[in-house]
Amino acid sequence: MQAPAHALVVAGVYAILLLSQTASTANAFAAVDRRRLVLSGTTANGDGNAPAIINGANGDSNSKYKNDPTAFTIGILGDLHIDPRKMDDYYAGRQHFLPIFEEAKNAHGNCALVSLGDLGESKNCDHNPAVPTELFAGTSQCHEIAADFLGSFGVPYEVIGGNHDLEGIDEFLTDEENLDVFLKCHGKQVPHFARLVADKTYIVGLCSTVFRDAAYTSHEVMVDCKQIAWFEDFLNTHPADEGWKVFVFTHAPPNGSGLRVLQENHVINGCCWLNHSDEKQCRKFIELVREHRSVKAWFSGHFHLGQDYQDSITFPTIDPSEGPYPNRGSCVFAQTSVMRGGTSRDGRQQSRLLRGNKDGFEICTVDHQKDGKIRLDATITYSDDSHEVGVYAHEDIAARGDAYFKVYMPTEGDMGEICGAHEEECVLVNESEPITKETKQWWRLSCGRVLGILNGMLLEYDKSTLAPLGLVVSSDELLGRRVVVIDSGIEECVVDFDKPGMEGAECADDYQEREQAVIMYDEDNNVTVIQPNEDGSYWRKIVRNKIARMKERRRELAAIEFAKYDLGVKEDEVKEVVKSSWGPYMTTSGVAKSTNVKATIQ
Repeated sequence: MQAPAHALVVAGVYAILLLSQTASTANAFAAVDRRRLVLSGTTANGDGNAPAIINGANGDSNSKYKNDPTAFTIGILGDLHIDPRKMDDYYAGRQHFLPIFEEAKNAHGNCALVSLGDLGESKNCDHNPAVPTELFAGTSQCHEIAADFLGSFGVPYEVIGGNHDLEGIDEFLTDEENLDVFLKCHGKQVPHFARLVADKTYIVGLCSTVFRDAAYTSHEVMVDCKQIAWFEDFLNTHPADEGWKVFVFTHAPPNGSGLRVLQENHVINGCCWLNHSDEKQCRKFIELVREHRSVKAWFSGHFHLGQDYQDSITFPTIDPSEGPYPNRGSCVFAQTSVMRGGTSRDGRQQSRLLRGNKDGFEICTVDHQKDGKIRLDATITYSDDSHEVGVYAHEDIAARGDAYFKVYMPTEGDMGEICGAHEEECVLVNESEPITKETKQWWRLSCGRVLGILNGMLLEYDKSTLAPLGLVVSSDELLGRRVVVIDSGIEECVVDFDKPGMEGAECADDYQEREQAVIMYDEDNNVTVIQPNEDGSYWRKIVRNKIARMKERRRELAAIEFAKYDLGVKEDEVKEVVKSSWGPYMTTSGVAKSTNVKATIQ
C-alpha cells in the first residue's frame, strides 16, 4: 500500500539493507521481515534533499486519532544493553509493542520506533571465543543483533548512539571505524536523523560520536559540532510560528532539563548531560530549546531509572509555589527506563509511548512487568504554536529504596540559598555546625559560578540552569569541616603606569572583576584553599577516557609483575610498594570516588 504523503524521511535514500544475523538471532526473528529503509536524517554531506517514502503507521485504542493525518504514535526504547544470552525480556517487550503498532497501522499510518542507544551490554557475553575478554557493546555482532531486534517490530525504526555504542575497542582502533559499522548496520548515512511522522511534525535524533577520543570520561555523551550545527539549522528552518512541531531524542538529557539524575554516578563523573565537560556546548542545547518553541518534547535515557517518578517528566513551566520559572521554552523533557530487568537501577522495566496530533500529545508508560500495560503519565495540550498546558496523570509511585534516587537541586530563593556570598567580604557557609551529610546549602560567587553542599560533598552547579555539573570536594575531605568564602583580591581596577606598555591604559567601563577564595578548614585550624580550574570552573574532571586508563592499568600490572619476579617482593606486599605518578590526574579509577591523592595502586 502506498504510504501517505506526509510519511516522509527527510533526505533519506530509498533502499533496503539486509543485515547479517547470528544463528540464534536469525531463528528468533525468522517470522519477521526485518528489512528496513535507510533512515538517516540527512545525506552524507548534511544536505536535506531527496525525501524517501516509507511505510509508516500510527494509532492507539482512542478513536479520536482515527483517520487523523496529524496524529502519530512513537514507541521509545531506553538503554537496551542487549546480552545475547538473556533475550527473554527483549522478546517479551517486543510482544508488548506489536499490538500497539498493529492497531496504529489500522488507524491512520504514522508511527515509528526510536531507540535511545546503548544497544549492547558493556561486558563479555561469551560472544567471541577468540577474544574471551572482549566487551560485547559496540562490536559488529552487537550492532547486527540490535538491528535485527529493532527491525522486528513491524514499523520503521530510528536509532542514535549512546556512550557505549562505540565501545568495540578490541575490534576497532578508532571511533571513526566503529561509528562506520554502527551506521552501516542500522542503515544510516549520518549519525543524526529527522523523520516527518505526521503533518508538520518531526522526530529528530542526535548521536554520541566520541569514545576513544574523549578528553575526559569515555561515558560522556558527546554530540559533535557538525550535528549541533545541523540541529540549529533544522530548528531555524522549522519555526513554531509556521506550525512545526519537533520531538527530540538523545541518549543523555541536556543540561537544564530538570530530570532526576544520579549524583553518585553520572554527576560526579562528569557524564550526566549532553557534552557535559564543555561548558559552552553543554548549555547550547537548552539555549536552543529556549529560542525555538517548535521543540515540544525531548526524550532521553542513560540513567536506567524508572518512569514512576513525577520528575521523570518535567514541564516547560511549574507552579509558582514550587519555585521560579525554569525557562525550558515550550519543551517537555522525559526520562526513559529500560526493558531488561538486569539493567535497571531501581527495579523498573518500562518503555515510553508518545502519541498525539495537532491538538497536543500524551506521554505514556509501557510497563513490561505488567504484561505491557499502558499507563498515561502526562497530557500536554497546545494553547497556540508557542504555548501549552501540561498535566501530570499521577503522583509519584513510590517503591522501597526510591529515596536514594531523589536528589536535591537548587532553585532561586529556596531555603538552601546563602544570599550575599557574591558581594560580602566574608561569608561562613555553615555557621551553626561543621558540614554533615544533611547539610544542604548553595551560593553564587562574584564571578557567577555556583557552588553547593549536598550529601557531604561540595558540588558545582550551572550558573544559568542550576543543574549539577560535578564534584569539587569529596565527602571524605569535607565532612566535619567548615567552608568560608572571602575576598582575595582588589575589587577595583588598578593600572600600573610605571609598567612598560601600560602608558595611557584605562579601565573598561564594565569592569566588575572581584576575586574571591573558597576555603575549608577544620577544628585544628588546618586550612585548604579550593582553587578553580584554569577555565574558571571548579568541578574536577577526574575521570579520563577508558583507553587511557586501560593503558595506564597495564603499565601498573607490568610494574607489579616486575616487582614480584625481578625484585622478589611478596604477593601480599606488592601493591603497597608499587606506585604511579601522574600530571593533573590521580587515579586509574573510572569512578570519581575521591579528590584526595591516593599514592598506592588501587
